[in-house]
Amino acid sequence: MNDSDPDKLDLRSEIPRFREATPPPSFGEFVENMRRLQDLAVCVDAPEEVYAAARDRAAELVELLAPHAAGEGKGPANRSMSLPGRGSLLIPPFYVEKFDADSVVSRGMLRRYHLGGGGVAHGGVLPLIFDDNFGNVVYAAKRPISRTAYLHVNYRKVTPLDVPLVIEGKVDRVDGRKTFVTARLTDADGTLLADGEGLMVQLLPGQP
Repeated sequence: MNDSDPDKLDLRSEIPRFREATPPPSFGEFVENMRRLQDLAVCVDAPEEVYAAARDRAAELVELLAPHAAGEGKGPANRSMSLPGRGSLLIPPFYVEKFDADSVVSRGMLRRYHLGGGGVAHGGVLPLIFDDNFGNVVYAAKRPISRTAYLHVNYRKVTPLDVPLVIEGKVDRVDGRKTFVTARLTDADGTLLADGEGLMVQLLPGQP
């Protein structure tokens, strides 16, 4: 078995429960550089020769990494709890600060890559933050592996970029296969930016 135990299935579903990864020392720096590239890719205004050079270097990077592409749960991305966003470029760079049955708290900030307009975050980024938190809440509460059945976000204020943010989620109640969760997104001073609620439903055997 590899680090993620892909053959060890949760008895209540067919999705493997991945183990936390211990990434090589350079992986965190690699991911941060990739995040910085994402920020630059959406904001640079460069002449043709710069884009051409960037294109060629990006192609070289693809050629370097492509032979090492691995299946789900085998690489350190999304399994490195010590890194922002667990080392996944999909997840905004939030650190998990508290992870137990009572609640899951993460801190981080949104960057230029997450810009929607007017200097604030794109509204579509917030449901991703909430959904990721809800998944962590279910896992921390030792509930069965579940899928998101319902997710609702209330936008209370615009969410700024490049300022510390905090999201805290917890189990609201449990009803059989259903886990109802809630969460709040605030700035570092506690100002409420958004809150949300979700329904996570336990998978039946054989459900993807």
